[in-house]
Amino acid sequence: MDALWFILLMIGAYLLGSVPSSYLAVKWTSGVDIRTVGTGKMGAANVLSAGHKWVAVPVAIFDIGKGALSVWVARLIGLHPAMQVTVGLCAIAGHNWPVFFKFHGGGGRGVFASLGVITMMSWKLGLIILITPYLFAPIKQVAFGVFSVLVAIPFLSWFFAGAFDIQDRLAVTCGFIGLSVMALGKRLVAHRTELSKQQRWRDVLINRLLFDRDIGDRRLWVSKAKAGKA
Repeated sequence: MDALWFILLMIGAYLLGSVPSSYLAVKWTSGVDIRTVGTGKMGAANVLSAGHKWVAVPVAIFDIGKGALSVWVARLIGLHPAMQVTVGLCAIAGHNWPVFFKFHGGGGRGVFASLGVITMMSWKLGLIILITPYLFAPIKQVAFGVFSVLVAIPFLSWFFAGAFDIQDRLAVTCGFIGLSVMALGKRLVAHRTELSKQQRWRDVLINRLLFDRDIGDRRLWVSKAKAGKA
């Protein structure tokens, strides 16, 4: 019976993750397609950067809820931690590759959905993941802060998953490795932009990995992205 519930929850979590909250919120409030503004990504960060500040908050809460609810339901019906984190990963995958947009359509990086999953598995680690990227906000490098926590998550999870036995702790840590790989991999596989066509692939990949953009100049990247989508 657990296997059946596990399969159903994975499917349900993926479909829930696929709900494009940022797309719907911006479309309903301003009639604009979020994929045509800012970076073109369907995520709370692009909602904020595109100037829809008051819309970004409920979008972020909904995206966090995708991951958190998926894990909570899995726990509620008694699935063990390895299954819980796997269900959470399905919600993140749905956010990143939404079925309602044919598995691409500008899906986000799954950062807030990941935060929901992490927080349900360890609220202490979730708090660290929430705060750390914004320590880089004064120097306008929140994306680098996100990179830092994504790299650190697999290591930190081993210590903050102390409530589990050794086998479950290993499973949760492996799940968080998958979570980090999905988020960082989504940065790397984005389509190459006009701004980066003269850049070496190595430089583009480094900028994407560290800063989630194709070029080193953040100001130029943001201004050109907005101008190009106008």
